[in-house]
Amino acid sequence: MRKVKATWHLVAGSTGAGKTTAAREIAERVGGVRFSIDEWMNALYWMDCPEKNDFPWALERVRRCEAQIEVVARELAGVGVSSVLDLGFTTRVQRMEWLEKARAAGVACALHVLEVDAETGWERVLERNRGASGTYAFVVTREMFDFMEARWEMPSVEERAEFGPAPTAGV
Repeated sequence: MRKVKATWHLVAGSTGAGKTTAAREIAERVGGVRFSIDEWMNALYWMDCPEKNDFPWALERVRRCEAQIEVVARELAGVGVSSVLDLGFTTRVQRMEWLEKARAAGVACALHVLEVDAETGWERVLERNRGASGTYAFVVTREMFDFMEARWEMPSVEERAEFGPAPTAGV
């Protein structure tokens, strides 16, 4: 019996690009398990945040979540189950770190990049904040949006090539 090779699907985009929606669609299509950092942070940490928009506090907890997500994604890959990682992948550094982790684990890695202009992203965030979408995890303020928008690094052609051919059939 041949073992099915798992893939880690990295879903990258700026705030409001539609990462969680895309991750749900990809997980359904590939029969994979979805990990959404917003959901993990909302379930585990946000209720204990000492002050609003405390980036260093949040970043430490995001790192903890990502470390545990990696452990579970490796276990899933070991039994042939793909993981869909909705972790933002805002920076090239983060994307390349996860590509290296996948290679070290012997797991294929696909990069799905969602492109949206800032104004459209902000409109989507406002819709999500009103509870008008199925992806609400917590309120994103304009300050938070602008902070994350400034951090977003669109993957270059060369970076995308590191992951191999672009995914097909949707995102």
